[in-house]
Amino acid sequence: MKIKAAVVSQEGKEYDIQTVNLAEPKESDVLVRIVASGICRSDYAERNGNSVPFPNVLGHEGAGIVEKVGPNVKDLQPGDHVLLSYGYCEECKKCHEGHPSSCYSWLNINNSGVNTRGEHVFTDEGGNSINNFFNQSSFATHSLVDQSNIVKVSKDVDLRLLGPLGCGLGTGSGAVLEVLRPKAGESIAVFGTGAVGFAALMAAKIVGCKTIIALDINEERLSIAKDLGATHVINSGVNPETVVDQVMAITNGVGVDYAIDTSGVMPVMKQALAIVGNGGTFVPLAVTKKDFEVNTFFDLVFGNKKIVGCLIGDTIPKYHLPRLIDFYLQGQFPFDQFIKFYDFEEINEAEADLISGKTLKSVLVMDKTYQPPK
Repeated sequence: MKIKAAVVSQEGKEYDIQTVNLAEPKESDVLVRIVASGICRSDYAERNGNSVPFPNVLGHEGAGIVEKVGPNVKDLQPGDHVLLSYGYCEECKKCHEGHPSSCYSWLNINNSGVNTRGEHVFTDEGGNSINNFFNQSSFATHSLVDQSNIVKVSKDVDLRLLGPLGCGLGTGSGAVLEVLRPKAGESIAVFGTGAVGFAALMAAKIVGCKTIIALDINEERLSIAKDLGATHVINSGVNPETVVDQVMAITNGVGVDYAIDTSGVMPVMKQALAIVGNGGTFVPLAVTKKDFEVNTFFDLVFGNKKIVGCLIGDTIPKYHLPRLIDFYLQGQFPFDQFIKFYDFEEINEAEADLISGKTLKSVLVMDKTYQPPK
């Protein structure tokens, strides 16, 4: 079938919306009409040559409506409302242990540019192959995904809002709820107050952290952080050399139980580890090529500190994302406050606004005929 997709022809090139061909579903494939898709900083990183092959249709925070399913698909049918997240094999040890983001085939499924059968699902009008991303490629009017990518959701929630839960918001919240699992009364610091950082802050408030410190160089975002649950805010761009001392003062000299970094900036990550108290944990979340050096004894062993890697919040999307929707409906996870909608045709502007900080979370609307529930 012919669809519209935002194609990146080569590293660093802008998105170009083209008419392309999309394969028909078979086996465990699901054809989804994309209603909307969040833009993530990971899309920007990939567009600029992080790891994916080109040409490529990026996008990995899609939400839409099922149109067709392959013969092996279970529990889904045309008309279902769905979120799209990453794909996984459903067969390996890690998948069966409940850690699909550690799937042994994760990179092949999500970053190789082909589907789980090794096939290209997109071709241009000349018949040339176009690579996919995250087994999803949601920067398009339609997407062909595996059933493992799918999270079925209620039709009573605005689909245009939900896409960012599949990566950015799921990552920040999952780092807290599924990886760190803080106890009520414990302390946490979050460096960087974009969508991922805000999700972590809201999750920390939900579980009852007593001290929640937000750090950023943007005063407007720090003000929003207070509204979302931060008990303390620090402008880390003002006297950055005193950041560690400021956190120590807030925590009576012992540091925080947990720290999360969403910036990927090496000096900031050093600060994040430095403020972690004895027995505490640091989780770096940013997509970055920058190295981070530690002295294993003085930075980790001496103080029993830990650094934990965390991909997509180490969550099982089919269970984690509906829980976030429930929190949203209860008023505990108000992520709709920092979303801005853009028409699909405005994709380059939407990404630029996200990267510059003008917009906290850009969401592209592909299906302008979609009517949210009243």
